[in-house]
Amino acid sequence: MLRIGILGAAGIAPAAVIQPARRRTDVEVVAVASRRAESARHFADSHRIGRFYSDYSNLVSDPGIDLIYNALPPSEHAKWSIAAVQAGKHVLCEKPFAMNADEAAQMLEAAESTGYRLIEAFHDRYHPLSAELDAVKASGGLGEIVSLRADFSTSNPFDPASLRHDPRLGGGSLMDLGCYPVHWVRAFMGEEPTVVRATGSLNPLGADLDIAAELQFPSGATALISSAMVEQPGHLNSSLEVLGTEGKLVVNNLVFPSRGHSITQSSNGLDRTWTVRGFETYDHQLEAIVQGLQSGRKLLTEGRDSLSNMKVIDGIYAAAGFRR
Repeated sequence: MLRIGILGAAGIAPAAVIQPARRRTDVEVVAVASRRAESARHFADSHRIGRFYSDYSNLVSDPGIDLIYNALPPSEHAKWSIAAVQAGKHVLCEKPFAMNADEAAQMLEAAESTGYRLIEAFHDRYHPLSAELDAVKASGGLGEIVSLRADFSTSNPFDPASLRHDPRLGGGSLMDLGCYPVHWVRAFMGEEPTVVRATGSLNPLGADLDIAAELQFPSGATALISSAMVEQPGHLNSSLEVLGTEGKLVVNNLVFPSRGHSITQSSNGLDRTWTVRGFETYDHQLEAIVQGLQSGRKLLTEGRDSLSNMKVIDGIYAAAGFRR
């Protein structure tokens, strides 16, 4: 039985961990911690969790926990993920992995020195859709990759009280949304890009409301990634377009493919559109974690992958001239 403790009574936790765990017989969420005792108690009662703490340290040191889900704001990811692995816990850390690449490197060093696993929660990478895209690339049907275009934008009007809009907590469209497109293009290409240029706009607190960046891969392919927190109610786009010398690939809804998605490959004037079967992305992520911990096999979103993603994010902010 894999026993999970949740750091932070976060709104994402039920979908990301609690519900997937309830659909299994080998995983149990046993504790939650919040800095506010009443929030911790209410969260535990609402989700039928046996123990709650008003101090993160108490959850980290709980001997009845095997893995900690770090759902805290990005500004707290490094401190508490490091504390968790040093306390003998595996960690599933929400994206973005850290505030910057320096923090990410410290987190990886702690995981490597303790021998405990530190996994970034890019849940979409574990859905069969992601493996299908890998297969399309490997098939050679697109020819040589020339360019990619990836976007994740959603309705999230500026709110000064929201952590997603507060740069001190790791807010901003690139950190909250754009980390996905960066991850998509890196995963698809299997290469690490450099940042050519970037532009964006800031909210009154100094976090980016939108950002766009051009990346260059060693193979010669370029990528344009973008993210935006827009005012438009109901807006949601998570898409990837890939242009090759022999064809084009268009994928819609990479983040939540179980809610409906499409893959279209165009070649020689013909279009083929299809989907892949799968459960919720979070169910696939939890399955991968269980199997990975049992087998010792490295997962797709741990180790150098997390550090490399943060390096690109740092590079985009630097190119845009945004101080963080």
